[in-house]
Amino acid sequence: MGVLFLFDVSVFAEERLVKDVVLAVHGGTAYARADVTPEFEKLLRQGLEHALRKGYEALQKEGATSLDGVEAAVRELEDDPAFNAGRGAVFTREGTIELDASIMDGKDKRAGAVASVTTIRNPVTAARTVMERSRHVLFVGAGAEKFAADQKLDVVDSEYFQTPRQRDALKRYLERELQSGDRPAGLEKQGEKTESKKSGSTGSSPHGTVGAVARDRAGNLAAATSTGGMNGKRSGRVGDSPVIGAGTYAENASCAVSATGHGEFFIRWTVAHDIAARIKYAGQSLSQAANDVIHGDMEKAGGRGAVIGLNSRGEFTAAWSTKEGLYRGYVTRDGQISVMLYEE
Repeated sequence: MGVLFLFDVSVFAEERLVKDVVLAVHGGTAYARADVTPEFEKLLRQGLEHALRKGYEALQKEGATSLDGVEAAVRELEDDPAFNAGRGAVFTREGTIELDASIMDGKDKRAGAVASVTTIRNPVTAARTVMERSRHVLFVGAGAEKFAADQKLDVVDSEYFQTPRQRDALKRYLERELQSGDRPAGLEKQGEKTESKKSGSTGSSPHGTVGAVARDRAGNLAAATSTGGMNGKRSGRVGDSPVIGAGTYAENASCAVSATGHGEFFIRWTVAHDIAARIKYAGQSLSQAANDVIHGDMEKAGGRGAVIGLNSRGEFTAAWSTKEGLYRGYVTRDGQISVMLYEE
């Protein structure tokens, strides 16, 4: 399978849609490029490429479904400390790590999610297990962890997720908060813009999240999203990633979407579902719907972030309102991988 790195995929015009895609991933909105070392940039590229390979390999197996593709890709990103999901997730202001994830099947709109978990190694697998082995959609906290243990999922000590890079990021976050005299994190008013946090190879993206969208040989779609949330968040805070219709959505008749950004805004604007609804009911194209939602009223209110989207025809797009862009990549039906970090 060949590897091709591209840097000029526009998301603002319908004719620039990427076609014949079977799987796409994102690794969160981009750090300020000036803060990213060449070594860390290499890790980001490798991480996205490896996730695409894993997901593609899963899709090639006999009887594989789009769910297999997104789960395999997101698991790879959860295990990669370069990204804010699973191992390498950001810390809460209390010094803990709390993880969220969701998955959705576009064929029948089944969905599963977990939130505020601290010991489940791969939250995306727990989300799929909730979908397939329970009559519920969302488990949180201790209940989610007990369910995962009962289902014999891989459970680890919470220290497994901790990395020096993210511990340093929390330290700098708390130092800036103390120096600035701002209100404690998590107490901003709804709609109020939060200070953008400078980040890099030893820092933390304020909107870091990973996700994947896929279509299988039958044309069925799936989406999955996983995150450690926002650096310095208050313990118990849950963003959009485990909320179906906000950070994750999949429906064969419209599209599959995975989002990353300021979760409170993505929940309030039901971003992922809004994109699908514009396609289904207003006849918008995938690219138009994604950009209208990301650059519409939510952006005017101060909400920043990004989405990746895929439809059953294999058309892929991405849209973002953050300055630097979005870490993303895709693989086509013939196995060609493309990875992009910035807008150039």
